[in-house]
Amino acid sequence: MFFKKKTLEDFSAQREGSGMLRTLSTLDLTFLGIGGIIGSGVFVLTGIGAARYAGPGIVLSFIAAGLLCMLVGLAYAELASLIPAAGSAYAYTFASLGEGMAFLCGWSLIIGYIVTASAVAVGFSAYFSGMMASLGMEIPKALLTTAPEGGIINLPAVIITMLIGVILAHGTKESSRLNTILISLTLCAIVAFVVVTSPHMDMAKNMDPFLPFGAGGIMTGAAVVFFSFMGFDTVATSAEECKTPEKSLPIGIIASVFVCLCIYSVVAFVLTGTVNYTDLDRADPVAYCLRLIGYTGLANLVTVGILFGMITTLIVYIFGQARVFYAMSRDGFLPKAMANIHPKYGTPYFITLVGSVIIAFIAGCVPMLYIVELANTGVLAAFFIVFVGLIALRRNSPDLPRTFTFPLLYILAPIGMAVCLYLIWALSLVTNITFIVLMILGFFFYNSYAPSHRCWERK
Repeated sequence: MFFKKKTLEDFSAQREGSGMLRTLSTLDLTFLGIGGIIGSGVFVLTGIGAARYAGPGIVLSFIAAGLLCMLVGLAYAELASLIPAAGSAYAYTFASLGEGMAFLCGWSLIIGYIVTASAVAVGFSAYFSGMMASLGMEIPKALLTTAPEGGIINLPAVIITMLIGVILAHGTKESSRLNTILISLTLCAIVAFVVVTSPHMDMAKNMDPFLPFGAGGIMTGAAVVFFSFMGFDTVATSAEECKTPEKSLPIGIIASVFVCLCIYSVVAFVLTGTVNYTDLDRADPVAYCLRLIGYTGLANLVTVGILFGMITTLIVYIFGQARVFYAMSRDGFLPKAMANIHPKYGTPYFITLVGSVIIAFIAGCVPMLYIVELANTGVLAAFFIVFVGLIALRRNSPDLPRTFTFPLLYILAPIGMAVCLYLIWALSLVTNITFIVLMILGFFFYNSYAPSHRCWERK
């Protein structure tokens, strides 16, 4: 059964009987992707990545990570047009490489989603506490830092995660509308930051040297900021809630990655041109930059927009992890209760709430950098498997109806695979060992649970 594949008929039958409401349009999906990408890295990792890994060259790190995600997005676009099913990479791997690899891919993707959402919640806490402090309402440090950092718990990160989990459990379309409104406000905040900050750029002072950590720092920085682009995966996880998935999914995936790549590059360039990279080792670099050049009031207004952006990202990641959990549970690889759909709201409410609790626990108790690196490893591993699966599916089933085709597959896909492996290698040894241990645990769980619980085969 490890290599037993699902057919398109299997996916179609599950889609018809899912009970999920199909309410999302192409525009909804594009904003869903932008919402998942825009708040996860540009407001948090730009500073940390510049200070610790790449210096002003962090802009090249974002471009490198974004170009890889464009390749992954093209692969997703072909697979999503062919297999419009919940679960994204998990579903695609099931159709191309079989049950066992699909489980490991889904397990890896869940790790990436949960840990990435936790990192965004920590970033939200940093900006929120900074804004409150500037208004004279300082939150005690013990409630902003984890136990390993000398505190008790990161309370704002926990609270915002649980609130969003409750909202998502109440409906997909409602969450999508909130997401669209908040993204619009976030984009206004980004434009305000760029317009106000650009005249204060000092290229000679802050961008020399441009690569203080050498060329290798660019790729190490790319490995760290890579998770910033992961949100587009959530577009694919929503396939069973789309009105026209074959048309909407490819457009939503590619458009969201391209838009956010442009935004990330501009913000990183302006930020490192205004503030020396050695002063950016903090979780709220954008607000810090504005306060440094004398715009404290504007910093607070922009921070509100940034907080909205992080909320949209949390919405998208909690949404996405629930859909991957749902797809795996429906097939019998995780407890069946995780696939329960709310009779009124049409959402996988149980796993949405359970996932929110897990994310809140990690955000409240684990330091930021550990979270970021582990998130990247899980996502990169899943994307590597997607490339392999797409090549296998193109070779084994070339005549399947595709509304979108990955260009130059046998040239670009191997490049994407090589970059994924390189970025995994560039992360810390402790992170990679932790990920390997988690994957081994997943493999043992699959072998012990799946044989007596799998239920995806049509009778």
